[in-house]
Amino acid sequence: MLDLLPLPEPPTQSSLTEARRNLETQKQSANNLASKIRDAEQELERIVRESHEAIKNLEQERAAVEGGIARTLAYLSPIRRLPHELLRLIFTLIFEDYPCCAWVLSAVCQLWRREALSMPRLWTKIRLVTTQNSSPDTVRLWLERSGPTVPLDIEIFLHSSSPHLSDERPSRRRVSPRALSPGWDGTMWTDWPGQIPGSPDGHDHGGGQPYVQMNGGALQYIPMAMPQPNTPILVPHVLPHDHYPPGDAGSPQWRGSPQSSRSRGSNHWGHIAFYYLTEQMHRWTRFVFRFDRQFNSVSALKSIAGDAPLLREFEVSCAEPGPFNEWTWIPCTLHPYQISQVETLTLQHVPFRWFSPIFQNLRSLSLRSLPTCTLALDRILHIIKQNPNLESLSLYFATVSPAVLPLVPVTMENLKSLSVGGHFMLTTIVDSLCLPALECLVFDVDTRDAVEETISSLLDRSQTPPIEKLSIAYSSHLNGPSGIFYGQGAMVTSWQFLLELEDLQILQVGGSVLEPLVVALGTPEDDNQDRWFCPNLSSLALRNCRAHGDGRAKLVHMVDARNPETGGPVAVGGVTPVKLRHLELHDCGLGQDVISWLDRRVESVVCMEPFDARSPRSPTFHYIA
Repeated sequence: MLDLLPLPEPPTQSSLTEARRNLETQKQSANNLASKIRDAEQELERIVRESHEAIKNLEQERAAVEGGIARTLAYLSPIRRLPHELLRLIFTLIFEDYPCCAWVLSAVCQLWRREALSMPRLWTKIRLVTTQNSSPDTVRLWLERSGPTVPLDIEIFLHSSSPHLSDERPSRRRVSPRALSPGWDGTMWTDWPGQIPGSPDGHDHGGGQPYVQMNGGALQYIPMAMPQPNTPILVPHVLPHDHYPPGDAGSPQWRGSPQSSRSRGSNHWGHIAFYYLTEQMHRWTRFVFRFDRQFNSVSALKSIAGDAPLLREFEVSCAEPGPFNEWTWIPCTLHPYQISQVETLTLQHVPFRWFSPIFQNLRSLSLRSLPTCTLALDRILHIIKQNPNLESLSLYFATVSPAVLPLVPVTMENLKSLSVGGHFMLTTIVDSLCLPALECLVFDVDTRDAVEETISSLLDRSQTPPIEKLSIAYSSHLNGPSGIFYGQGAMVTSWQFLLELEDLQILQVGGSVLEPLVVALGTPEDDNQDRWFCPNLSSLALRNCRAHGDGRAKLVHMVDARNPETGGPVAVGGVTPVKLRHLELHDCGLGQDVISWLDRRVESVVCMEPFDARSPRSPTFHYIA
């Protein structure tokens, strides 16, 4: 090494030459060592690479073995020993409770998919919540898998987006702790403004059955009640084409579609979907189509015209009235189509003609007319007379005209549920009816006079039918001042007619003065009154029944009489009333102290008061308004 050589100081010519020679030798040594290091690193990389490849191959072999183990275990599984006939029987039993189960069953394994696709009956109940932006080929796929002959049960709810909805804010209301219950998606919501509730007859027509909705590129199986036209809904997403397995007979490519269904769905969803649906009208046993507002291809409904020999229930409902013209579809035509089996008919905010053959031999009829539809009273009564076997009748007409022909009294021996709402002249229709079997009466007419005379006369003519539910102006008040109603609520001057309703279990009243009603329902105090009003009353709902004067005290007295803190109610005339189990008070101005007291006395209490921004400590819940 240079530093070990005896070099003179200062350097001489010879020492410098020796130093330069040693420098070259050192550089050569350094280069040789760097080359050996590179060779060693490359060798190490080769060994690592070969080791990784060997490990990867071993892992692949292990995965293949584990796959074989899984297949062997699956083959040894007890369910494999189940005969295919019994497996199909189980599928059928599941289908009875979950109509959309085929989508889930066909996604479990190849065997279950083959079995599900080989059973057309599993695909005969269509339950679909969709939008115009979703693929209409979903309807076709469902229909094709149902085969060519099995009867169809169809329910479709179409949600049409509205640009102004995103700008709306939920309003706030003060409620009691037990006022609300979870909605379908876990959120909290109550009555949807404008709901009547559920439908014009105040009943829920939904079957509480599951639906399939498009969600995140896949069909999601969701249990939910059938959305009513005026209730909140679930907004599905678009179903992409890659959802369909390769070679599936239901995929859009199966027909060689030149363009995606999504591109044509928004403007033509109705025309495409109803083309597929009306092709199968001969198989319809039940058809329900509900949409929340007019959509681009709504004219596709005109194509619902043809023979439907198996059809027993038909419904087309829109939540909002629109500028619909008269159509040549079944409810508007005189053509003698084969529709004689129809027993249940519901038409809401869609065109219909009073002389259509579909208005014959029905057991359930629900009509909610368009504001532009004006029928004479005698023609409305004609519709009723054409259906002597009616068990449920719901009529809502915003406008009517006086009768041209004299109104003849009509007795409906089997009618159990009557709902009348809209124009004040519809009371004339009620005055023409005799309903000896009536159990439910919903009266939401735009009253200009007190309604107790109309109700009392109906009870007298019908020889005091066993009415279990009575609703007066309870649903109509939801429309608010901007609605079409002339009256301010239940224009009742005397509740004396309640004395005859001994079977009444549910009472709903809207827009009335609180005090006279609760006094009538309280402890009999009048010398002329020797019995309880409505002794079987278990549910009381009041909406906008403002408490004036000692109205709060009278309400408390009534609840205390029917639901005493200890023991049971006082017997009067040998009759002891049942306890109130459900109490609803909306916008009645009671105060939190009264609400808390009621909540302790009644099993179920729903109390909603206008939200007071000055009371931030009060509990609030958001609901869509």
